[in-house]
Amino acid sequence: MRLIGHLTGESGAVAFGDYLLVQGIKNQVESDKEGSWGIWIYSDDDIPRAKDFLSQYLTNPNDSKYRQASRQVREIVEGEKEDLEAYQKRVRTARQIWPSFLLGGIGPVTIFLIAFSIGVAVYSKLGGNLEPIRALFITSLNEVGSDVRLYEIRHGQVWRLFTPMFIHFGILHIVFNLLWLRDLGGMIESRQSSWHLLGLVLVISGASNLGQYLWTHYPVFGGMSGVVYGLLGYVWIRGKFDPGSGLFLHRETVIMMIFWLFLCFTGALGPIANAAHVVGLVVGMAWGFISARFASR
Repeated sequence: MRLIGHLTGESGAVAFGDYLLVQGIKNQVESDKEGSWGIWIYSDDDIPRAKDFLSQYLTNPNDSKYRQASRQVREIVEGEKEDLEAYQKRVRTARQIWPSFLLGGIGPVTIFLIAFSIGVAVYSKLGGNLEPIRALFITSLNEVGSDVRLYEIRHGQVWRLFTPMFIHFGILHIVFNLLWLRDLGGMIESRQSSWHLLGLVLVISGASNLGQYLWTHYPVFGGMSGVVYGLLGYVWIRGKFDPGSGLFLHRETVIMMIFWLFLCFTGALGPIANAAHVVGLVVGMAWGFISARFASR
């Protein structure tokens, strides 16, 4: 399936989908988290015609032919139960597309990342007791001011490159990060695969944690925010250059997160791992751009 555009309002989006169906173009209408509706086309051969019809609709969405198409489809589905079931499957709600953590509708990788982060938070009393989680920091806490850099990683403790993402300092820190992880990770995992998400998380976390340490030479940092910014950058750029990927973020969402990134640099929010945020965002954007180029070949 390929995404050809978004419409606002469920009734209009469904009516346009009905019109495409009457024209012989099999499609699916899906809502996203921001309230708009994506129009997906099953066959690549139908995309040029579907885009032309979309342009016509945007010019005159109140044309009676769209209401007529909806009536035609209703007559069909009322006549045959099987067609009715197929019609209902064409329209998917935001709850179906954006997994709900409370309902357990997210994939195994996202669940593991959230659960392990919560476990570390409980065990360390939200960063209030660092002794039990010393092995999760990028390097020994005793290395501050030392000339020996990343001794443990260079001697086999490779996990330290990734595990700082599980360490959080305070309830707001962990809640903010895990809510974004639920949405972004859940979208990637449902649209692509668990392995794809896992690869993204490992590369982004490794790069962002290393970048933060090399910038400050101080090992006491942590959080999923570097990964969150990386996933944000990936979804943003991949969706921009490869609409058919099924990944999409509204412009307002991106602007808000970039604003938050710059706000963190001001120091108004306290000590923040800014280098991890920037490195994560850049790595995610680069991965999104490169993968979109490969997908378009």
